[in-house]
Amino acid sequence: MIILPAIDIIDQAPVRLYQGDYNQKEVVGSSVLEIARMFEACQASYIHMVDLDGAKAGHKKNAELICQVARSVQVPVEVGGGIRTMEDIEYYLSRGVQRVILGTAAIHDRNLLKEAVERYKEKIAVGLDCKDGYVCGSGWLETSELYYVDFARELEKMGVQTIIFTDISKDGTLQGPNLSMLKTLKEAVSMQITASGGIRDLEHIRALKQLGLYGAITGKAIYADTLDLKEAIALCQEE
Repeated sequence: MIILPAIDIIDQAPVRLYQGDYNQKEVVGSSVLEIARMFEACQASYIHMVDLDGAKAGHKKNAELICQVARSVQVPVEVGGGIRTMEDIEYYLSRGVQRVILGTAAIHDRNLLKEAVERYKEKIAVGLDCKDGYVCGSGWLETSELYYVDFARELEKMGVQTIIFTDISKDGTLQGPNLSMLKTLKEAVSMQITASGGIRDLEHIRALKQLGLYGAITGKAIYADTLDLKEAIALCQEE
């Protein structure tokens, strides 16, 4: 399993939210690039970046900064938030980003998702941001009628190789990931599954690793010093 340290961005600044609430915003550093370089120094396998302004607005807002960071570090970067068109996808993938995450667009525009997967294959991931088991979009502000397991199976049939599962109620709480939902998902599909939300410490990383997941995204635990990134990476590299 790999660790993907997270940088969420509002107004060009690195922030953390609590349960996806834009009104509960905490700035966690002075520079997005500085944090990315710190993650690089810890030998992270991937960096997970989210344009929170973009997710809310429905179009790219911090894209230039994200691409600048992607080109400035040797670690591959994945990005989500406000990516709604093929032009958005092409913008990122042609400017140093390795993987693009579709969320709202995957819910509402299957034709876009199909075209993106056919053209870019493993460079397209889909975010399953869930509230009570149902997938949410638009920066978590709207809930769909898509049950997360059904949606994941549909994505697998379309050729999606990587999904990112977040239980919104766990995000930013440090109360632990939703292991039961992740286990159900793991048993339902054979895609690469990345867990996000609720991770506090090495025990949570160990529990996710035991599920046989592809990756774990962690942000607040690193910023709150409840998880040492180097230790988490080392744990994941153990046989």
